[in-house]
Amino acid sequence: MNKIAGAHFQLERMANISMGKVCVTGASGFVASWLVKRLLESGYHVLGTVRDPGNKKKVAHLWNLAGAKERLELVRADLLEEGSFDDAVMACEGVFHTASPVITKSDSKEEMLDSAINGTLNVLRSCKKNPFLKRVVLTSSSSTVRLRDEAEFPPNVLLDETSWSSVEFCESIQVWYGVAKILAEKSAWEFAKENSIDLVAVLPTFVIGPNLSSELGPTVKDVLGLFKGETEKFTTFGRMGYVHIDDVASCHILVYETADAKGRYICNSAVLNSNDLAAFLAKRFPSFPIPKSLPNVYGEQTYGYNTSKIRKLGLEFKGVEEMFDDAVESLKGHGYLL
Repeated sequence: MNKIAGAHFQLERMANISMGKVCVTGASGFVASWLVKRLLESGYHVLGTVRDPGNKKKVAHLWNLAGAKERLELVRADLLEEGSFDDAVMACEGVFHTASPVITKSDSKEEMLDSAINGTLNVLRSCKKNPFLKRVVLTSSSSTVRLRDEAEFPPNVLLDETSWSSVEFCESIQVWYGVAKILAEKSAWEFAKENSIDLVAVLPTFVIGPNLSSELGPTVKDVLGLFKGETEKFTTFGRMGYVHIDDVASCHILVYETADAKGRYICNSAVLNSNDLAAFLAKRFPSFPIPKSLPNVYGEQTYGYNTSKIRKLGLEFKGVEEMFDDAVESLKGHGYLL
């Protein structure tokens, strides 16, 4: 059998495997779209929730995925409407909660925190009603791990899943996204424990890679800005972990399918200071106006991540070169870069 025929046979074989039905919340999002793609390829029937299934512009990329016409359903659900997820969750044996509330610049700190926490709890309340639910995989963030006063870290510390960011520190520097993610994840753990829900959390670092949709979310817009010479965002990021979006999708599926997976899983490939990232990108993509250096606004940062927990389950991470090469090709393909 030649390679092409073999690949075709493999795709057919996967499409014929029924892996059960799973729910992906916020299915049209950057990470969720890739998760839907990989779940369909693995033979799952996917029930995706979106705010407006009839918005063709927002969901067209999902219907273009292999297997979508046979094994994808899109239904309406809103994070801030209690009971909105009941029907979707009740139809499934697994839930991937990737959705985050849409936060506008006019939202107050209180509205942002209330949206993040209650949005997560609304999904979990629906999960509680399904006695046949096997597992819930929550998409959290490395922001729940790394945000502390640098003076509290020993030099070259490797942060692991036992580390939690400081709410007080995040409040002092007004990083409300971090506060929202910390409180939402902690609320999820508390609710899951009280209601005997099998919960596993994935904590991605800064997600880089191809955008399936032609519409760009905040993360991809930040990357696009850097390639256009707009450095403000990445300067404020300082030292940051980076991970390929395909690895994030694979991580979600891996912890869902591994029976003895439990707790939190940091999903990260490499950690770079913003200055080192700029130097690397300027050299690799000389045709773009990327500065060769960025100012260091936080002083010396040396932390890294211990990813041995997810690596033990078999996940191997793509490198920085591949994630940014793929991101650039995607931005070119969608017409954002020449």
